[in-house]
Amino acid sequence: MDDGNIGAGSSPAKSPRGAVASLSATIFLSSLGGSVANIGLPTLSRSFAISFAQTQWIVLAYFLAVISLLINAGRLADSVGRQRLLFVGLLLFGVASIGAGAAWNFWFLIAARALQGMGGAIMLVLAIVLICDIVPPARLGSALGLLGAMSGLGTAAGPSLGGLLIAAFGWRALFLINVPICAAIVWMIHRTVPLTFHPVARRWRTDWTGTFLLIAALCAYCYAATPIGGRFAGGNVVALAFAILGAAGFVLVERRADDPLLRLETFRDVSLCGNLGMSVIGSTVIMATLVVGPFYLVYGLQMTPACAGLALSAGPITSVVAGVPVGRLVDRLGVSVMTMVGLFVMGAGSAVLACGDGIVGLPRFIAAIIVVMGGYGLFQIANNAAVLAKSDTETRGTYAALINLSRNVGLVTGASVMASIFSAAAHGMPGESFAASAAAHGLKITFAAAAALIVLAVAIGLGSGAIPLSSQPRLGR
Repeated sequence: MDDGNIGAGSSPAKSPRGAVASLSATIFLSSLGGSVANIGLPTLSRSFAISFAQTQWIVLAYFLAVISLLINAGRLADSVGRQRLLFVGLLLFGVASIGAGAAWNFWFLIAARALQGMGGAIMLVLAIVLICDIVPPARLGSALGLLGAMSGLGTAAGPSLGGLLIAAFGWRALFLINVPICAAIVWMIHRTVPLTFHPVARRWRTDWTGTFLLIAALCAYCYAATPIGGRFAGGNVVALAFAILGAAGFVLVERRADDPLLRLETFRDVSLCGNLGMSVIGSTVIMATLVVGPFYLVYGLQMTPACAGLALSAGPITSVVAGVPVGRLVDRLGVSVMTMVGLFVMGAGSAVLACGDGIVGLPRFIAAIIVVMGGYGLFQIANNAAVLAKSDTETRGTYAALINLSRNVGLVTGASVMASIFSAAAHGMPGESFAASAAAHGLKITFAAAAALIVLAVAIGLGSGAIPLSSQPRLGR
């Protein structure tokens, strides 16, 4: 890669290959921060004496904060110096990791996870934006494949490394491990990514009202999807009503705002809406494996956290190995083919977990998770490339934020709705007396729902034109 390959609106990277490696490491850290706590949920449930429903908020706090800041981070990326903003995100992430590791009660941990998510949002958006600045369009699929591989590596390292850390040092190490990694990435970015990326020349103001309504609607939505005391009650209905009102208020405010958080005319592109809708569904299914999986392995198959973490890492490792080759296939075969193939593979893996009688054994579980995660890797790279191909230099940050917004809305949905399906289907809350047969039944119903969601994603893609039947668009040359 030479200077002639650097994207418009940027300065030549100090070391283009080093810059790509540094930004890929940023994606790795954000993914690690999001996944490392999942394997510790059973341990945290016992340590803080909290219920299964409450443990979901350890995950939700992170992803809700990510969602809340994504669009603002994207707009800032289009308006200010990008390397400086990335440093701010890394600083927030590192400080919050220290706070989470030092947490003395459940609510302090939730607050630290939320701050960690704010840093993660900035890291996610800026890594994609800077990659697009550095890499030419004809090689964007390969670059996104590398980002996907590093995202998969972070997701894989979370459960496996987390299980080992819990066994050796206790749950606090789940969060403190992020600190030295964060420091190393700051050093790498300082050495390789230039400080002189040119911002878009436009005045930018924070849409505080829109931001508040978006956060309120998402929090109410997550609360509505979380059973109270093991079952849904009137409080869930009230929360759902508030979520709907918050979403409606957000749309009204954005229509009237001079400088809206999210320009609604962006969604006039029906195919873009299809891409984002499919992204939400794909991430929902993946989060089911990351949240439901640990509880099934620990309580259903009676595995230790360390062994469960190693088992759960099999799927993300597949994404790591396949990431760059898949990115090259996207460049060659087109985004439509690879999007459809990815969804088909995800559906097949979900069906494997949903079908059959009795306990889902470890070999079958691992094989199915490998298929689901491998399919998601195919789908995510192709779908992300399709969205970014619709952007230009001035809107690249916003489109990168939309990619991450849709993904994280799906992750939040998976952590709340899919976990609630598992709990309801298992006829109780995971605990010491949780029957293996009940856990197996909950797992099967959860992934039957996941398979149905994949069918819905295919229908959305075909109906919106995001997966056109007549032609296979390729990335720019």
